[in-house]
Amino acid sequence: MSVTAHTNDWPGVRPEVVAEVVAGLSARLQKRLDAAAAKLAQRPVAREGDEWRVRVDEEALLVLHAPGGVVAGPDDVRCGCLLAPACVHRAAAVTLCPLAEAAEPAEAPGLEPAPRAASASGSEPGPGAKATPEPTPPAPLTPTELAAARHLHRAACAVLAAGVSGAGAVSQAELLRAAHQVRLAGLYRPAAAAVAVATRVRAARTGAPDHRLADLVADLRDLLGLTNALTTSALTVDSGHPPAELRGTARQTYTEEGDLRLYGLFAEPVLTATHAGAVSWAVDADGRLSTVAEVTPHGNAATAAPLAVGAGNRTVRLGDAVLSHREFSRAGLAVQGATRSASGRLGAGASVRAVRAAGAEWTAQPAAGLWSEPPSAQVARALAAQELPYESRPAGSDLLFLDVALLGAAPAGPGGASRLLARVAGSGLVIALLPGHAHPDLAFRANLALLATTPGLRLRVIGRLERADRPELRLLAIGTPPDAPEPLALPAERAGRVNLGLERLQTADLPAGLAAAPPVATPPVLVPVVPPAGPPVHVLGRRVEQTVTTGRHALAPSEATAAADRSLLRAAGLTTAAQLLDGLRAAAANQRRDVFGRTVPDDHDAFATAWLAAAGYIEALATALCSAAWEDAEAGAEPEAGAEAQVRAEEVAEGKEISAGKV
Repeated sequence: MSVTAHTNDWPGVRPEVVAEVVAGLSARLQKRLDAAAAKLAQRPVAREGDEWRVRVDEEALLVLHAPGGVVAGPDDVRCGCLLAPACVHRAAAVTLCPLAEAAEPAEAPGLEPAPRAASASGSEPGPGAKATPEPTPPAPLTPTELAAARHLHRAACAVLAAGVSGAGAVSQAELLRAAHQVRLAGLYRPAAAAVAVATRVRAARTGAPDHRLADLVADLRDLLGLTNALTTSALTVDSGHPPAELRGTARQTYTEEGDLRLYGLFAEPVLTATHAGAVSWAVDADGRLSTVAEVTPHGNAATAAPLAVGAGNRTVRLGDAVLSHREFSRAGLAVQGATRSASGRLGAGASVRAVRAAGAEWTAQPAAGLWSEPPSAQVARALAAQELPYESRPAGSDLLFLDVALLGAAPAGPGGASRLLARVAGSGLVIALLPGHAHPDLAFRANLALLATTPGLRLRVIGRLERADRPELRLLAIGTPPDAPEPLALPAERAGRVNLGLERLQTADLPAGLAAAPPVATPPVLVPVVPPAGPPVHVLGRRVEQTVTTGRHALAPSEATAAADRSLLRAAGLTTAAQLLDGLRAAAANQRRDVFGRTVPDDHDAFATAWLAAAGYIEALATALCSAAWEDAEAGAEPEAGAEAQVRAEEVAEGKEISAGKV
């Protein structure tokens, strides 16, 4: 049952609270939970200080005590009905509340909460912290850890088998209960992955505007990959996936860096379903990237974008520095006692001292060195980083630094929307430039529309790699390359660069000889307009997504449909994809029945293993296609070579030995 609730009206709730409250219901009331939540969602919510009140009926009042906007324990949810505390009203209420971060276990001082992978920028909220001791060496799982991992694996398999349509409040609560158990056992990475899946399942069932099926598929693939590796691998120190990597950490660790001289590069807005703010990027003398973030939770999606833009004017929280994120993107910092995480986040502990210093032009060292790396090497680095755990990815690993010449706007295909195209300097590589964020209230889209009117303009750009079968880049910041005949006509305080998400370009900022040019109605010569038709990779990808949406029973087509899919894939040379699809369908149909013909419930492990293999193959194939697209475009390959590139990518994906035990 789909439930539509305004999450702004409800406080947050810790995942373990949801699990405990729902577990306290009788089996009869658990069956009524989804309907009760849908009914409760229609009731008005009133807030009085730290209490949220909902009138269930004329006699019963539901009260949620949430200091700081978060329900921290089961006793903070009270109901006046006769069945309380084992009533369906309390469980329905915590089901409607948005999930907050789990309570942090007691840790040694000097640790920082591990970031969540929800930010579009790669940086997350939370202050810095002091340096920590070296991590302990990896060790095999204990029996307690293994039992908790198996419980989480069964819960994740059940959610997959049920699909979004069948994963109601009880299934979600069971997943959250298993997540809480693995967290208590010290398996922080799978616990965070489970909470992410539960959050996205909720968003899908409530029709939240930020729901994306691809994100849910990715999170579920990550969760099942982790639990499968934890429960099936030998997990010795010499194994391919050390237990330390699979466990993750409860808090982000920081190491001492001594004195750092930082040069600001750019700043970008951060906007997610729950957080808004800004993050600044800087480079040190060794060419290593670092970030400083100012990101806070928001309770209203309508005002989140202005909050993100306004965060660019907030003071950088680092030592005694007094400059905003926009200013830092063009200035520098001299830091003493610096601490930095493995992912490049700068700590802001009490011992850190920082003062404002001069910045550096993008055409001068150390910033200029970022543009010296060949595009193919930058793409390879970005794609390789995607295979690492989120918290272990180096800062800026997904960023590309390119010099380009704008070609103008061209349609993506017959009847498709126009995209801004550019040619990379020194090569025949043509890329599509996309907005850094699609939200209309951010400046990205308006700035790209203005840039599309200036074909021939040469730019030095920073963008985030978009993994696609054609070269695409999400544009974040622009400047002027060293040999441009007509530089951007920017005010002196902008230091020759523009943060495209925080600042709006004006016509006067563009070179006078190009600003008046009308939008390009037709693509320039040699610009690929219509993407070449490739093998039908979508046949397998669609089945993987359908499973997540509607559950295991979605893979029961007629034999004629299965044969047509198989024939289509094999004719295109995608033999591995055909085998995986056949295996997925066979696993979905392999269910025992009792003497009355009723399906006998199982643990769905074999089906989840088949789905994970197919989802892992799709992931590897997408990466291989992206790599091949950039390589072929840089080499000047003809568009017709796209089909060959996809077949070659199939071989690459197959060569990676995609299996359910690989993460």
